[in-house]
Amino acid sequence: MDQVLEERDAADWVYRGEGAANIVVAYTGSSPALAGKVLRIQKVPEKESNFIHGSAFSANERLLWKDHKELVLSPTRDMAAQLYLEHVMSPLLGSKHVDAGIQVLVSQEFLEAVEENINGRRPVWRINAAKVNRDCKHALLLSDHSCFPRGIMNDEPCISIEIKPKCGFLPSSRYIAKRNAIKRSITRFKMHQALKFHDKEVSKISDYDPLDLFSGSKDRMYKALKALYDTPQNNFRVFMDGSLILGDLGGSADSTTRVIGENLEDVLKSIIQADDGLRTRRFLELIIEAVRKSVCKELGEDGWFHKRNSLHSLSLEESLKIVKDFLISATVKDCSLMICFRPRGAASDSSFSSVHLESTGQFFDYKAFFIDLDLKPLDKMEHYYKLDQKIVRWYTQIARDECSDKRDGCIELYSNTN
Repeated sequence: MDQVLEERDAADWVYRGEGAANIVVAYTGSSPALAGKVLRIQKVPEKESNFIHGSAFSANERLLWKDHKELVLSPTRDMAAQLYLEHVMSPLLGSKHVDAGIQVLVSQEFLEAVEENINGRRPVWRINAAKVNRDCKHALLLSDHSCFPRGIMNDEPCISIEIKPKCGFLPSSRYIAKRNAIKRSITRFKMHQALKFHDKEVSKISDYDPLDLFSGSKDRMYKALKALYDTPQNNFRVFMDGSLILGDLGGSADSTTRVIGENLEDVLKSIIQADDGLRTRRFLELIIEAVRKSVCKELGEDGWFHKRNSLHSLSLEESLKIVKDFLISATVKDCSLMICFRPRGAASDSSFSSVHLESTGQFFDYKAFFIDLDLKPLDKMEHYYKLDQKIVRWYTQIARDECSDKRDGCIELYSNTN
């Protein structure tokens, strides 16, 4: 795409959400080339300077990614991030589930105008933490996976969910220190929830267990999705025709902002053919069918996560590969899964995959994509290690305290409850 987005174009982009590294805005204008697209704009911490020109990678990162020449030769970090999607994540997770997008030129005036327009919708804590990187020359243009192409103008409504699945296995490396043995029986997500609750980052501990979602058991998968629905935090969002109806716009860890929340049953009337009080359950069942049919094999026991579970078995000369695989693993553990549905008509000749919801007899078109597959910087390794130790130390401490107060508590805290 040769077009440069200028200041006059900023009014056509509206706030969709954000994470730690990027802001996402959705296109609402009339350009056919941009219809159904979103733009990922790089952020920079409020206390730091904007984009630093020069090589995209440090010397150590160039050594780490030397087998991917296209990344090493990238002039900027944002270009490297797009090539990382195309050449690293897409082959690993499947090209049909990864949208690498394209880089588009953006002017500084466009970025300034977009930031001014959207700041009224951004959470205050996000504004205080980071700003738009106005010195970036490019932004990443992607399809809007919360709806189908031209879905907003289509007769059939579409509904989509965004899930942060987290890590779907327990580590079994022989290099886990004795003091960290709790990692073998308690998921990282559960331990991190305890720390977040202590630090008042969340007001309620989620009952979600990633092992349930990746179990392949419909009952356990339903349990996982129900836990996400009950306590979404920043791990579960629902969109109707591209507009958020459940969850938090700004990715808050303590998401209590339910745009509709309890009225989801009414919203689902146009999607799910079920009696009042049953539509939400049927919707969660529909998600289960799509996950099992599409991406479950990529992230489950026999998939990519499992393959990376034995990193320490690699030979010493492959130490660089260990570090690289760790950073790739960090990308996957922090990504989101977006699945979009719309009812399929009896005479439909849709090119999209379909899924059957047995409880209602309906068929649905669906598409599933991994999003937020960010390239992790090498200098975050120390941060990851310190956070991991903090999480394990805190959970081990409360487990021991519980054991001191109540012996039976040891069983609950030191073992998985599935």
